[in-house]
Parts: sequence; structure tokens; C-alpha cells
Amino acid sequence: RGGPPGKGIIHQINLENLAPVVRLEDSGGRSVAFPDTLVGTDSHTTMVNGIGVLGWGVGGIEAEAAMLGHPLYLPYPRVIGFRLRGSLPPQASPTDLVLTITERLRRYGVVGKLVEFFGPGAAELDGATRALISNMSPEYGATAGFFPVDTQTLAYLKQTARPESRIALVEAYTRAQQLFRDEGAPAPEYTDVLELDLAEVEPSIAGPRRPQDRIPLAGAAQAWDSYLRSSGVSPEAPADVETPAPEDSDDVPLRLRHGSVVIAAITSCTNTSNPQLMIGAGLLAKKAVELGLRVPAHVKTSLAPGSRVVSRYLDAAGLVCYLQALGFHLVGYGCTTCIGNSGPLNPRISRAIRENDLRVAAVLSGNRNFEGRVHPEVHANYLASPPLVVAYALAGRMDIDLLTEPLGREAGGEPVMLADIWPEPEQVRAACERFLDPGQFREEYAALFSGGDAWDALPAGGAKRYPWNSASTYIRKPPFFASAGAEEKRLAGEQASGGRAPGGAAASAGQLREARVLAVFADSLTTDHISPAGAIAENSEAGHWLLDQGIPPREFNSYGSRRGNHEVMMRGTFANIRGRNLLVPDQEGGVTRSFPGGEVMSIFAASERYRQEQTPLLILAGREYGTGSSRDWAAKGPALLGVRAVIAESFERIHRSNLAGVGILPLEFLPGESVAALGLSGSELYALAPCEHPGQILDVEARRENGELIRFQVKARLDSALELEYAACGGILSAVLNGMIRV
Repeated sequence: RGGPPGKGIIHQINLENLAPVVRLEDSGGRSVAFPDTLVGTDSHTTMVNGIGVLGWGVGGIEAEAAMLGHPLYLPYPRVIGFRLRGSLPPQASPTDLVLTITERLRRYGVVGKLVEFFGPGAAELDGATRALISNMSPEYGATAGFFPVDTQTLAYLKQTARPESRIALVEAYTRAQQLFRDEGAPAPEYTDVLELDLAEVEPSIAGPRRPQDRIPLAGAAQAWDSYLRSSGVSPEAPADVETPAPEDSDDVPLRLRHGSVVIAAITSCTNTSNPQLMIGAGLLAKKAVELGLRVPAHVKTSLAPGSRVVSRYLDAAGLVCYLQALGFHLVGYGCTTCIGNSGPLNPRISRAIRENDLRVAAVLSGNRNFEGRVHPEVHANYLASPPLVVAYALAGRMDIDLLTEPLGREAGGEPVMLADIWPEPEQVRAACERFLDPGQFREEYAALFSGGDAWDALPAGGAKRYPWNSASTYIRKPPFFASAGAEEKRLAGEQASGGRAPGGAAASAGQLREARVLAVFADSLTTDHISPAGAIAENSEAGHWLLDQGIPPREFNSYGSRRGNHEVMMRGTFANIRGRNLLVPDQEGGVTRSFPGGEVMSIFAASERYRQEQTPLLILAGREYGTGSSRDWAAKGPALLGVRAVIAESFERIHRSNLAGVGILPLEFLPGESVAALGLSGSELYALAPCEHPGQILDVEARRENGELIRFQVKARLDSALELEYAACGGILSAVLNGMIRV
């Protein structure tokens, strides 16, 4: 059942309202209870694991196949136990805890594994804190981060106004099925066990590019200095850039420098689902305003909770006015800055950044801070708790030690330290108990599926098939089904061309000959690098196409909003402005070299040239290829560009599955081998032996321009016979439709 927009982020809505934890359905006149589970088309589906619902994310490609009746498969995973003991110190927040967990689990390596949290420390964590930890399981790489049902789960269900009968059912059923975690019960047997003493957790941020790169708050200023030096910028010469206000304007002059915070956003379901954090941010804002502190004019602030309930309890606590006084006005209930919907900066700020090559920063309470994701003009992005987002907004810069330097000065000139406005844990707890009411959840979610007269008046066609509009620049008939029912033609095309079959369809999982490398990437290439979701630049390939369609730049919107248009999305593939293709190491953005010859051009232009030459394409990469969002266009886009295989040191789970789902072979270097270790430059011609069974070790030959051969082997990461079938058919959708055609 679909609902109108503007209600919140689905993961938080699921956590606060939709998830029953134990389902009860009629079967032959009997009521049958069974555990609630969930498979969702977003990697942060895992948030609901915090209240005992096993859920994980899949790519949109798998979901499309499921809607057409195909099964979804999850290989039997290893389960890592994560024992928590002790208690969080007063100065540490739930966000600090999850950043610590993310750092440790990413270092350990849990891709494709389940993580279950247990121990006396886990028993102390409330449902909202557990959900925060579970939400970020994609950031630490796990399929799911699970907390079994216990008394904290029941308390959370009560707090969020679940019916008493449902809460009683959850307890009775999980106890009867030995799924209820009792304090003192023996721990299950795990594949491996990690441990964390909560007392070790300290105030932290993470950045500037990855969520696992945790920085203790005490070392944040030094870390910024190191970041600048690694970027080739001298911290010793941080001259201010002043942008005067236009004449006949009420604007104030803006002063920017390296390290200026230009975006501070309380956003995302991750942290805004936690009342302790949101109330804490409001109390900090209240104290700051009362002491006369203000946010500098160059900081763009926003508040975008994951559900409407957040506004209800902030308003009940009388904290909304203080957040607004610091610029944290409500901008909506949904994915904003965290997904790149941060909106434009003040034109004067944009011009100053561009003309002076300033390294500026964003601080947000989200889960991802990948390069180019938050805003194209912001190089460095930091994850932080909502209270710390407010603190950095007040400071207006990253090169500050928040523990020893003042945030500003009160009216009398006395310095105001972070400790002066940081709310005490008891104060936050008391405010949560007083102002957070189950009635707020009950009233808001009673109208979950009501959109009002405007929503009800929207026209909706009654046709069973979508009426494609060829003039639309938002939704166009995709080319993915062009080869359905034509396996013989596809195979014949592959044999004739040695690559992609005519019409752009992916060939079978067979032999590759005379393949070229479209791009070479280092470690941790994210799905944001492959398929950005943010603003479309006027001088990009996608921007040029939209201009050709008569769309003015002010109406370009974002890649995320135009994901129904393959013409835009394939041109945006690998077009992240912070992407680094090692074939062109001295440039950022979607550029490559076309071989033979080595001419530098856009990745899209090179793919078009290779298409005309009927040359199949490869991607070479390092570790953790495809981290980040379960973005199906990060697989669909490369497929449309003619990419037939990706050879990487390792893959993230969902993206590996997405690659197989569009007919791209995910191949892993054998242990100890890599692009660098094998001496590959990316200018070679590649030949690949056919893949005939899951997990097969395949022979690869790379022929240098001087004729020298480099021979190595790779492992096919087609992990099941079904994935092999998908690859042979050119992807899941073609396989499903071929089956329907045969029937």
C-alpha cells in the first residue's frame, strides 16, 4: 500500500509504526503467528533489526524480478557476535557509539555476514539507540546488525504506541519460540566474537570521506590540518576570503577560508529517529541562544527529521524556536542533505569556493559522507551527532578544537565553551520522559496514508500498462528488455563481435576477447562515485543532453529525480565530480583515456566510441568496490555503457548482486594480486575465459601494446547457479521475461 509524500523516511516509519515484530495472519480459519521479516529496496532497510525484525536490503534489480515472481536468495551467512559490556560515559552519545562500532567492524570485515549484538551492554541500550546501530550496518558492511527481542524491545513498542495486544503477542510468541533474549541467558554460538567496552566510547565525528574514518573530537582540529596537507593545501596560509554584500541588499559580508563549515544539517533517519539526540540538540540550541550565540552567515543550516513525530516532541518541549533562532528551520520530512538534496549554496559562497579553490566542509547527522555526495562544491563531509552538528554550525569552521576553544562570546564578551552549553544526560533524559508521549505516535500515524485533498485530486490512469511518453525527460521506456526472448541472437552477436550484442544488450557469461578498460579505480569506490544522485552540472554530459532537449539549467533537478530516464543516468555514470580514474590521475571527474591512442575524453564519450567499434569493456578496481547505497543505476549505468565485467579485489554485497543482476561479471583478483601487483596499466587488451559454474577460477590474459602478455586468474563472484543463469541471459529482467515468453 502506497502513501503520500511528506510523512517521513520509510525506514523510520517502519521502525516507529509499521513493523509488528511478530505477524499474525489467518490460515485456514486459524490465526498463525510468525516472526516478521523484511527485504527492502534500500540498504538501510536494516534499521528495523534494532527491534528484533530480521531485515536486509537488496538492489532494485532484484526487487523488480521479485515483483515478476522470481525468488530472492540469500546465501547462508556467517554470524559474528558483537558483545557489548559496560555503560556509555556521560559525555558520549549514541552517535559516538555507532561511529566506534562502524570503525571496528569495517576494520574486521563483515561484508556478507550478519552481526548480532549481545551482552550486558547491549541490554542497557534502548530501542532507538539499537535502531541507530542497525541502521548503519551498510556502513560497516554487514548484511544486518541484529538485536534480539528483549524487554527493551517491548519498552520501545510501548513508547511508539503499538497496541497492548500486539506487545503481549510479541513477548508470548518470542518466549515460546526461544527467540526472547533474557538477561543472563547463555550466549549463542557465533562464527566469531568481537567485544567493546562502552566505557571506551568518546565524542567523535567521522570523515572527511567515509563513515568508518572515525575521529575523536579531541583530535578533530589536528585531523583537519592533516587533511589539508594531504590535499596539497597549506594550513599555514588560511587567508580569509571576504565576499561583500551586493548593493541595495540587506545581506551581510561573508568571510570564508579553508575549513569553513558551509553546510550544517540535522538530517537522515539514522540520528533523527533517536529522541535522546534530537532533544539534546534542542537543549544545546536553547543554551546557545540564551547566551547570545549565533550561527555565522556563511553556514547553511537545515532540519529534516525522518518522521513527523520528531516535530511533535520538539514542539512540546519548547525547543523548536531555539533551533530556528540558529537557522535550523524545518525543510521537510525525508532524505535531504544525506542523499545530496542539500540545495544550492549562496551564489557568493559558490563563487568564492570556485575562484579561490577553497576546501570547505559540511557537517551532518547522516550515515554517509562520500565524496561529492552532500554537495558538489564541498570537498570534506563529516558525520556527527545532532548536538555536534549545532556546535559546528555555531563555530562555523572545522579547524577548531571544540573541547578547548570557545564557540563564541556572550553579550558581555566572556568566551562560551562547548561544555557551557552541552546538556547534562539527566537533563536530556528528564526532557525525553516528560515530552515524549505515545499519543504523539498514535496521532501522527493515524493519518499515515492520508494526503489531503491535493493528494486525492491527483489524476491516476487506470491502464494496466504504463503509457510511455517519448517526450518526457523524467521517465522514458528503458532499453533493458530489448533482448528478451532472443538468446540465440545475443549469443550470435557475441560470437561475431567478441563483445556486447547488437542493440546494446549484454552478452552471455561467455568468453571475452579484445576487451578494453574503461576506467581504473582505487579502493572504496562507492555507488555515489559510479552513479551520483545529486545535482546535475550544466557542463556535464547529462547537462548537455538536457540542454539539447530544451531544459534550462534551473530545471535540471538531480540525478536522483531523473532516475527513470536512462539517457540522463547513463551519461551520469562515473560522473561524480570527485571521482578519480587512475587512467587520468591528474584530473577529477568522469574522464578517461580511450585506447589505442590514449586520448582524454569523458567516460560517456569513450564508451560511445567503443560501442561503435563493438569493443567490450572492463573496469579494474581495488577493495570494497561498490560501497554505499543499494543504487541499481550503479550497475545499470555501466551495463548501458558496455561494461561486461568488473575485476576488483573485493565487492560490497548488494552491488556485487546488482552487477550479476544486469549481466556484468563480478570478478575478484586472487589473494595477493591487484592492479598494482600485476603491473596493469589499463591500456592493455583483455581476454577472459568463459564462466561455466559459480565461483569458477577463470584465466585472464592482458596484452600490452608491445605484445607482452600478462596472465593471471580471477574468481567469478557469481555465487549461485541462478546468478550464472542471470549473467548468461544478460540480467535478471531478461531472464525473467525469457521465462515468461517460453511459458
